[in-house]
Amino acid sequence: MMSGRTTSVGGRGWTLAVVCVATFMLLLDLTVVNVALPDIRDAFDASFTSLQWVLDAYALGLAAVLLTAGSLADRLGRKRVFNMGFVVFLAASLACGLADDAVVLSVARGVQGLGGAVLFAVGPALIGQEYRGKDRGKAFGVFGGVVGLSIAFGPLIGGALTDGLGWRWIFLVNLPVGLLAMAVSTLRMRESREESAPAVDWWGLVLFTGALTLLVLALLRGEAEGWGSAPIVGMFVASVVLLAAFGVVERRRGERAMFQLSLFRNRTFNGVSVVTLLCAAATMSAIFLLVSYVQNVLAYSPWETGLRFLPLTGTLFVAAAISGSLTTRVPQRLLMGTSLALIALGLSLVALTGPDTSWTALLPSMFGIGLGMGLFNPPRASLSIAVVEPSKAGMASGINETFQQVGVAIGIAGFGAAFQGRVTDLFVQSEAGRQLGVSAHEFGAAVAAGGGAEAAGRAPSEMAPALEAAARTAFVDGLTDVMFVCAIIAAVGAVVGFVFIRTRDLHESARGETVDAEHRTVVNTADAQGLLEGESAGAPVVAQSVRTGGDG
Repeated sequence: MMSGRTTSVGGRGWTLAVVCVATFMLLLDLTVVNVALPDIRDAFDASFTSLQWVLDAYALGLAAVLLTAGSLADRLGRKRVFNMGFVVFLAASLACGLADDAVVLSVARGVQGLGGAVLFAVGPALIGQEYRGKDRGKAFGVFGGVVGLSIAFGPLIGGALTDGLGWRWIFLVNLPVGLLAMAVSTLRMRESREESAPAVDWWGLVLFTGALTLLVLALLRGEAEGWGSAPIVGMFVASVVLLAAFGVVERRRGERAMFQLSLFRNRTFNGVSVVTLLCAAATMSAIFLLVSYVQNVLAYSPWETGLRFLPLTGTLFVAAAISGSLTTRVPQRLLMGTSLALIALGLSLVALTGPDTSWTALLPSMFGIGLGMGLFNPPRASLSIAVVEPSKAGMASGINETFQQVGVAIGIAGFGAAFQGRVTDLFVQSEAGRQLGVSAHEFGAAVAAGGGAEAAGRAPSEMAPALEAAARTAFVDGLTDVMFVCAIIAAVGAVVGFVFIRTRDLHESARGETVDAEHRTVVNTADAQGLLEGESAGAPVVAQSVRTGGDG
């Protein structure tokens, strides 16, 4: 059971606002640091490996405790756990801003990721407890738009803060915004929990967190350490062993488990999880590579790069608003499948770029990717909690966000490694590369890292123009090749979305009541009235608009 519904319409608006602000901050910190790395390197005289840890530590912390945070929130109280995550995130942001060396910064980034994981896992459950029916669709439309905007605006905001105030402010800016949001959370958000929740599943918590930590760490460090090296292979093996032990523990605990394995019998749960992973793997790696292309090959500053991504950002925001209103009118499988198909189209359109094209050649791709991502995020967030009863929304949200972050890690590690290898090979095979001889491979690796122009500038003056042209061609050709593979991954996700997501697999609180043989939308108006007037005092209100559309 959940606690009684007492929040007014205005009160639930505060909940949505706080969750969106928190989500914007934590996802912004995934991308905003990239543009500040040169300044951080200069400040600490940091090595390339140290800079990698500044990025990897946050991603590792963010992925490790998502499911744990969601399950604890169902048991201890969602508002309580959410605010605890806020405290950790803000304290770690302060530590990042005051760090005096790269090691301290990396440790603080890891802790910041842990706090962000709590906010990310519990946020959708807080929205789900306040909204039903068409209102829930609109709320998740706003939430989905914020998710996309935080990723797309990262380079723009990071560039503005780094150029204007210094790199430390990309972390310190979280403090005033976060403290204000946490004050609103404390004063205006209501508490909810599973009243009859069993004791905390400590064995499950430790085993799953350990398994996921090792898995993500191996994915993040595999390219640097070597995929066949003993540490990486050992982490993969240990992760599998811990996951197997976790499965045994959870099966024995049954209804008392933090992760109910019975969810794997739900076809829609499996479909949403796989689609989320594939979408994250394809889109996040693509955005990072496209930003690298605009910044390093086209030589735009961080601020100028962010401005040129505004077509993607604006399209994403508009599409997310539209998608939120469609989640209760259009079958979810159509939204999910169509969104991944549009992403696949947008990724394939990167092929329109060439060594001599301007940034405008990316516009068709940006519109396709932005439209697809905007349509995807609202139904993804809504479906993630719709497969379970409302009292277990935290667990379900945590599971879905876990799949998303694992997808991000797989995409960045896998496609990043593929891009680096492809660009290096293309450069080595070029005429300029053959002239360099044994040093061609090292030069090609520098090209893949975005340092082609700098490396060419250090070469003999008579070779520099040819080397720079070969570097540019290798980078662009490697980019289009990898984007085509990302497009295939997104297309596979589209097929999974069309085939595996069904209305009849959703919990009755999300599925609502269908009564029309012609698949018309119906609304339980009595429950909707009760929701809007705040008159429901006990059981969750069921006021969901659905349209079966032949998928249920």
